[in-house]
Amino acid sequence: MTELALPPALIMVLGAFFIPAENGRGRKRLLLGLPLASLALVWLVPEGASLRLPFLGVDLNPVHATAEGRLFATIFAIMAFAGGLYALPRASRLELVAAYVYAGSAIGVTFAGDLITLFIFWELMAVGSTAVIIAADTEAARRAAFRYLLVHLLGGVLLMAGIIGHWVSSGSLAVEAMRPDSFGTVLILIGLLVNAGAPPVSAWIADAYPEASPSGSVFLSAFTTKTAVFALLVMFPGTEILIWVGLYMVFYGILYALLENDMRRILAYSIVNQVGFMVCAIGIGTELALNGAAAHAFAHIIYKALLLMSAGGVLLMTGKRKCTDLGGLFQTMPRTAVHGIIGALAISAFPFTSGFVTKSLETAAASHEGLLVVWLLLLAASAGVFLHAGIKFPWFVFFQEDSGLRPPEPPVEMRRAMALFSFLCIAIGLFPAPLYAILPHPVDYQPYTVEHVVSQLQLLLFAGFAFFVLLGQMKRTLTISLDFDWFYRRFLRELAGEFTVRTAAARQRLEDRAYARARRFVANLYAHHGPHGILARTWPTGSMVLWVALMLGCTLLLYVL
Repeated sequence: MTELALPPALIMVLGAFFIPAENGRGRKRLLLGLPLASLALVWLVPEGASLRLPFLGVDLNPVHATAEGRLFATIFAIMAFAGGLYALPRASRLELVAAYVYAGSAIGVTFAGDLITLFIFWELMAVGSTAVIIAADTEAARRAAFRYLLVHLLGGVLLMAGIIGHWVSSGSLAVEAMRPDSFGTVLILIGLLVNAGAPPVSAWIADAYPEASPSGSVFLSAFTTKTAVFALLVMFPGTEILIWVGLYMVFYGILYALLENDMRRILAYSIVNQVGFMVCAIGIGTELALNGAAAHAFAHIIYKALLLMSAGGVLLMTGKRKCTDLGGLFQTMPRTAVHGIIGALAISAFPFTSGFVTKSLETAAASHEGLLVVWLLLLAASAGVFLHAGIKFPWFVFFQEDSGLRPPEPPVEMRRAMALFSFLCIAIGLFPAPLYAILPHPVDYQPYTVEHVVSQLQLLLFAGFAFFVLLGQMKRTLTISLDFDWFYRRFLRELAGEFTVRTAAARQRLEDRAYARARRFVANLYAHHGPHGILARTWPTGSMVLWVALMLGCTLLLYVL
């Protein structure tokens, strides 16, 4: 028996529009209260609850409570709370409204019981996230937002076409497990992978996220790619192609992050890398692997937001974002540095942090299934993560060569948000049982074994040793790495320009021909009907009678025949 329930997403989406009307404490209460109210409703919705609405001959199911949906909605609400706290000192009204619509829509996706509802919230997320980027109010942000929107409109079109195709072929609109064995389901899979940052459109993450404001980047890191992970986990578990797509994303993110000079672009490429782990685990498809993908997504949102909060604090207080302009900031920003280090350790799966107890579920799943190549590649990727996010980011920003900058710590609200997520990174690492208890499937796994702790420490020690041995090659440089976004930044723009020039020339030729024909037509018309034309002359009466008689004779002849 199902029970009627209210959509948890509505609290955030509708409440967002009341934010501009409040100031001071009223706005603070609203920013912190809306996510908490949504979180409470997420857990008050009974298991199996539903809300069905008729729409154009179909029944929509905007509330469908599942274990996966509740887990992702929980971390989305927590993220919105911490993001709102972090954004309090500086964020504009547009950014706050857009960010809360964005976060609420992500919660809506996790509770969607039908594909139409999922698509509506999916596209609302695209609108909200685009507005978050635009809210930075810079020319670079506006350009990045336009490119970002184009990518997500493409993904939305593919997703909608796939939903229609799947509906026609199967008659079902339910959000459920499916196989990519029809044209419709293949399009759905591709549409989801676009939002996950899968190849060949992975570059939109590093192109757009770093151009948002410090608080905007924190919001952007949490929702778009993780809702894609949620949708893939629910609809395409065990799809083998996802293993190799995920591995590509893992090493793509590592390579470009190691080459990058911009601290926020380093962390943006790291998002692609981390989502690759989750996509690979979804492709493996066992209960342990799916638990690993879900747990990793939960922990990733926390430590990735923490890293971007740390980077955002540096950007806010120094106005600089390139590693070549930074260094030695631990002297006047020790708290920000400590929080950044905790996030770096968590993303590197250091023992007693959240990454250690969540990522290991994924590698253990590959090992249990006998996927030796996948297991070895995931282990190698874990070392790569420590190289770019675990060491490179904190080393070049807070330590190494002194830049001479002496900025103060960021505002207290930003420090409190970082402290909250630092606490969660450590608390989940020390006590993983509460997180394991809300995973989609029963968990029979113990992360703290001597073998696992020692092997992980050995791996991280080797990666750290390699970093300092190769420090000369990894030294900060003023280089720019070309990515696939070059094609739609330059190549496609040039192609569009060439197309415009050629079509303009063809249009001009057509217009010239049409104009010439029109001139000839007017000239002929004037020749016959003008003042001196043959049809405008004065004819004798007798000739007119003759012509009338001939016409009557022809008419009679035709009548007789």
